[in-house]
Amino acid sequence: MNGGGKTTPTNASSGTGTLANLLHEQRRFPPSSDFTAQANVTAEAYAQADADYQAFWDREAGRLAWAQQWTNVLDWSNPPFAKWFVGGKLNAAYNCLDRHVEAGRGDKVAYYFEGEGGDTRTITYAQLTDMVCQAANTLADLGVKAGDRVAIYMPMIPETVVAMLACARIGAPHTVVFGGFSADALRTRIHDCDARIVITADGGYRRGQPAGLKSAVDEALLDCPDVRSVLVVRRTGQDVAWEDGRDIWWHDSVEQASTHHHAEPFDAEHPLYVMYTSGTTGKPKGILHTTGGYLTGCAYTHWAVFDLKAETDVFWTAADIGWVTGHSYIVYGPLANGATSVLYEGTPDTPHQGRWWEIIDKYKVTLLYCAPTAIRTFMKWGAQIPDKYSLASLRLIGSVGEPINPAAYIWYRDTIGHGRTPVVDTWWQTETGSIVVSPLPGVTAGKPGAAMKALPGFRVDVVDDEGQPVPNGSGGYLVLTQPWPAMLRTIWGDDDRYVSTYWSRFPGLYFAGDGAKKDDDGDIWVLGRVDDVMNVSGHRLSTTEIESALVSHPIVAEAAVVGATDDMTGQAVVAFVILRSEAGDGGPDVVQQLRQHVAKEIGKMARPRQIMVVAELPKTRSGKIMRRLLKDVAENREIGDVTTLADSTVMELIRSSMPGMESQ
Repeated sequence: MNGGGKTTPTNASSGTGTLANLLHEQRRFPPSSDFTAQANVTAEAYAQADADYQAFWDREAGRLAWAQQWTNVLDWSNPPFAKWFVGGKLNAAYNCLDRHVEAGRGDKVAYYFEGEGGDTRTITYAQLTDMVCQAANTLADLGVKAGDRVAIYMPMIPETVVAMLACARIGAPHTVVFGGFSADALRTRIHDCDARIVITADGGYRRGQPAGLKSAVDEALLDCPDVRSVLVVRRTGQDVAWEDGRDIWWHDSVEQASTHHHAEPFDAEHPLYVMYTSGTTGKPKGILHTTGGYLTGCAYTHWAVFDLKAETDVFWTAADIGWVTGHSYIVYGPLANGATSVLYEGTPDTPHQGRWWEIIDKYKVTLLYCAPTAIRTFMKWGAQIPDKYSLASLRLIGSVGEPINPAAYIWYRDTIGHGRTPVVDTWWQTETGSIVVSPLPGVTAGKPGAAMKALPGFRVDVVDDEGQPVPNGSGGYLVLTQPWPAMLRTIWGDDDRYVSTYWSRFPGLYFAGDGAKKDDDGDIWVLGRVDDVMNVSGHRLSTTEIESALVSHPIVAEAAVVGATDDMTGQAVVAFVILRSEAGDGGPDVVQQLRQHVAKEIGKMARPRQIMVVAELPKTRSGKIMRRLLKDVAENREIGDVTTLADSTVMELIRSSMPGMESQ
């Protein structure tokens, strides 16, 4: 099913404050009666949370093991600096590991690890607990104390999880740096949080080839004289430079250490980790998450959104631990809930394009969580690939990372979910720590492309330029109107930047830069960053909705839209599209055909000035499209920094094709 049609255009707003509400989605997918009957969360949860949200979170925090009970659920006396579960004490690693072993579940599988090359490991909760205790003892021997920061720069292997939990166990905040980042990016983050210990590996595998990590650490540390120890996991066996006295092999230290370690409880507001995200000034922002509130938020949302049945489900978040999705829904949420997860090292097309579906059948995965970018890639490759596999074990599928366009939602539900599984389209951010807006799978009649409404315990709204709620059928800015447990506490070392970045645009409201619309039912459609809104002849158009219109055409697999300066209209729509494999080159009329399709779906004002058919789009290793680089192409200027791209040659291919770019 291509997902085309069944959307009707409405008039775009030309007002000064609102985003255009352009597409009206009519399809609905209610949960089956069987799913609803066994669902973890019912519709009553919304009313309970609305009646007293602090009492709601007081109950949900009880799913964790606390060494000392809190005296106050929330201290909001100095907004926007929140303190949750004041006076409470707990240990994150104990909650993720020891308590399950003590309850007699030590033999339960924590992770099925699948290496890119086909090597596998099955790790139980008892084994993982032992490994984390060994790593915690090693870090303590290296002089790491509670409050010290540790940098982790590793591939997607079990030792990465072990490193994170070992830090949490001894109260040392970790900062995980995505293994695809450069030595310079690593250096910047080490400096900003003053890490003195780095945990890394000789390398990791990427599309069948070993990619060095220790070499990037060595380069970064040329300007980090305060780093005293580098702990190195042997993964690829490649030769690495070695500095005696600083560099230590994991197998010579961690694997020789004692498996006994006492998990000391820490204050609920003790720093758990710092995660860096891009900043508009160029300097990355170190997002600080603390222990009690974050773990409560992750555990609850993982249980509620994915309808987790910990005894029987096999959960797979197909993301990298280096991003917040990996922190919250590969590590802390699933382990806090005693779940079994899949941990996969490699890419979706190594050694073949059916690798994901092979893994799902192998481990009988029941819950899959991945990015719309991956889904659209699979659409491009064609349904004939997943059709070779059963996928019968799947009972719920989810998306994360960016808004999912309706056509991708339908393809995902029909092709991967066999037309029967609920789809949870989730909205959240590094800063929010946990999912905030999502369908509840046993309650919500899903709408393709809509994140729907805030989960119980969260309050979200869409506001205009003055910070006032917009009526149904209108667009604006997505905000949170009350604090929530997993919220960031500040930007590391920069409280003023925290206030100015997230709380100054609309006083008293949290705003992190996303636009959204409320449909006629009041449900929320996330439109992406407000930076990705174009003003075309007075119409404020969302790139997300134009991309969705393009992908709703049966020959289009993926699209990226940018606004380019235009003398006549202020800005003009420029689109880059990837065609599905069965469409070939689309034929001589493909551009005009797609322009007319957008005009029909949205309106003539949204019709792209130019459309370019490309083989690939510029993406980071996490799968996000780098629209700023496409804007450089569209405005015919020098292409900016491409170092974070998964494939830096993509931009040269697009640039070299520019003369063939067609327009009106």
